Amino acid sequence: MVSQTTGDEQVKFKKESLEILQTIDDHAGTLGKKKFFGGDNIGILDIALGCIAHWTEVIEDVAGGKLFEAHAFPYLHAWTQNFKEVPAIKENLPDRDKMLVLFKRGREKLLASQ
Repeated sequence: MVSQTTGDEQVKFKKESLEILQTIDDHAGTLGKKKFFGGDNIGILDIALGCIAHWTEVIEDVAGGKLFEAHAFPYLHAWTQNFKEVPAIKENLPDRDKMLVLFKRGREKLLASQ
C-alpha cells in the first residue's frame, strides 16, 4: 500500500498501481454511455472496485502524492463520480475525516517501527 511505503518501495508501488489503474481505465473506456461496469445498474465488479471511489483520495492525502488523476484516467474517474453519487453508496461511505485520521495514525506507527 502506498501509505505504508517510502522511498524506492513507494516508487515501485506507485508504478505498479498506475499500470493496474490504466488497465481498469482502458476497460472502463469500453463501457460507452453506460455508467457502471454492470451497465446502467451497479454490478458485482462495481462493488468490488468501489474502494477506488473513496479510499484512494484519503490514501493519497496520507502518502503525500497523487496517484489517481482525472486527466490520466478519464473513464475510471467518470465511473468513480457516478458510483459515489448512487444514493445507497453515498449514504454509506465512511466519513472521510475519520478515515484520514485512522490512515495517518497507521502510517505513522508503521514508519516508526521500521
